[in-house]
Amino acid sequence: MLVQGAAGGVGTASIQVAKGIGAKVIAVVSTDEKERVARDAGADEAVRSDGSWRDEAKELSGGGVDLVLDPVGGDRFTDSLRSLAEGGRLVVVGFTAGSIPEVRVNRLLLNNTEVIGAGWGAFVIGKPDVNREIGAELAKLIGSGVVRPLVGASFPLSVAGAIEALELIDGRGATGKIVLDVG
Repeated sequence: MLVQGAAGGVGTASIQVAKGIGAKVIAVVSTDEKERVARDAGADEAVRSDGSWRDEAKELSGGGVDLVLDPVGGDRFTDSLRSLAEGGRLVVVGFTAGSIPEVRVNRLLLNNTEVIGAGWGAFVIGKPDVNREIGAELAKLIGSGVVRPLVGASFPLSVAGAIEALELIDGRGATGKIVLDVG
């Protein structure tokens, strides 16, 4: 599995869940600090987003990854598609890079790959049984110690605290979960 934005809140949680179900995880990160965070979350390998990460990921995975989790979008999207093994799947969960990429469907045909959107809220609303099932599986992973949220920064629950948190996220300085503390 290849995780884009691997040091962020979605990335670190995804790494931990993937490790909990036995996946080998390759993290895409931009700095040494973010590599440390991704590895602390459980990533097996890390590649730099400003380098030839696609080729490195293909080499590390023996020809292509089975799954890409992409909360970033933007310019990385096409290379994420190109990093997939035959029959691989790219799961889109957001667009932190700001631009929404377009899929040239011939890329899907070349290796029989898939692109799937994963809008969590829309998926689970009105499905209490699904929520309970997912919650039970996550509870097992939490209980085993595999899933343990990494808090990168904490701010007071106030307008000023929220502004600081959003500025950290917007400036791409956030790692792990950013918390607004009510206490």
